[in-house]
Amino acid sequence: MATQPQLNFLTFEHFTAARQEVAQLPATGNSPFFGLPFLIKDLGLALAGTPLRIGSRSTAGMISEADSHLVAAFKRAGLLIFGKTSTPEFGLTPFTEPQFGGPTHNPWKRGYTPGGSSGGSAAAVSAGVVPIATASDGGGSIRMPAACCGLFGLKPSRGRLSLSPNGDVWNGAVVEGCISRSVRDTAAFLDTFSGPAPGELYTAPPPPAPYRQAMMDNPGALRIGFSTAHPLGLAVDSECVIAVEKTVKLLQELGHHPEEVALPFTATDLTERFMYVIFGEASAEVRRIGIKRGRPVKRHEVEPETYALYLLGQQISGADFAYQRSRWGELAHRQGQFHQDYDLLLTPTLSQPPFPIGSLRSSPAESLLLSVLNGLNARRILQTQVKQLAEKIFAYMAYTPIANMTGQPAVSVPLHWTPQGLPTGVMFTSAIYREDLLLQISAQLEKAQPWFERIPKL
Repeated sequence: MATQPQLNFLTFEHFTAARQEVAQLPATGNSPFFGLPFLIKDLGLALAGTPLRIGSRSTAGMISEADSHLVAAFKRAGLLIFGKTSTPEFGLTPFTEPQFGGPTHNPWKRGYTPGGSSGGSAAAVSAGVVPIATASDGGGSIRMPAACCGLFGLKPSRGRLSLSPNGDVWNGAVVEGCISRSVRDTAAFLDTFSGPAPGELYTAPPPPAPYRQAMMDNPGALRIGFSTAHPLGLAVDSECVIAVEKTVKLLQELGHHPEEVALPFTATDLTERFMYVIFGEASAEVRRIGIKRGRPVKRHEVEPETYALYLLGQQISGADFAYQRSRWGELAHRQGQFHQDYDLLLTPTLSQPPFPIGSLRSSPAESLLLSVLNGLNARRILQTQVKQLAEKIFAYMAYTPIANMTGQPAVSVPLHWTPQGLPTGVMFTSAIYREDLLLQISAQLEKAQPWFERIPKL
């Protein structure tokens, strides 16, 4: 595969099995995805008989024994899974630069990030390797790579697609979905694969009509609140502001009613209520890996940042964790109140366009300090160091985690490219379970300003 050496988007090649599946396929099938080459993200979804590396050295030798519920559905639909795509370690960062496997490159400019944590899937779709690939989203990991790679990325509502057999992932923050080149393909994906497995912890009500049908309906004149303010009071790159301003004008031309509003969430929602739970979940993930493989994960087997999160998660009391998680419900109520007045919220997807690989990683000095602090278990100093790294990351991804906390659907739409030729997305968020509305507004924008033919030159 000519593009793999250039972009490094694959962690595992499943070519032989895919060829065997092609030979066994009937001549025709009923699924819109019948016979389509397909890639799945190497995180969360299990493909029987293959490694599940999740971007980490710590998972060496771990082989999935059975297909996830969704993977089995992919096979029944006739999708031909020929590989797994790269992800940062445990999906913890908005860039895809694992020490295991190395960084994935953006097809629009090598040496630049494709986003994360679904960076491998986004790079593959953007490069034209496949038209659609799986992605998951626990803090923006569908929408951020879509924005970085000029693609359409819809994060479904909590419970829309099965997580089985994993059950709860990150206290309901994580959902499965896809990254694609078109509104139509994402709508077809939702139509084909939505629905719970038996015993699913979270379930979303079925839509009143198939999404491929609903996306063509006229939603009428929508009330759309928009903001380019940064939740942490920081600067937003001018290109990301321009992207929203251009979208506002386009919405007005389409007959909608955009209005500038104050953001219905705060810095505290991100830096405390989201981060506290992530500390706990990252710590639990390291523990789960140790249980699965039959021996605890050692410090040298994971990246310094991951081990620091593990130690900090050990420090959080059950009461603190439960308190911060309970505040997610308060945030969901605030968002629900906002959507009593506005059908949609429009913001930048990210606060800056794609950046050079390595820009958000810990510097060598920071990594060394973390390693030393991890070894000493100096938790107070460690907490300060991790907080500084978290603030640097939230400066970049300040908008996306909110929908993960509340369970709402949200979508990144590729409507702007910088003068340097780098894509940057705008994000719409709707009330929970209103994927139909997101698809309708996206379909209108796609028709007014098509992006399907915008393909990077490799």
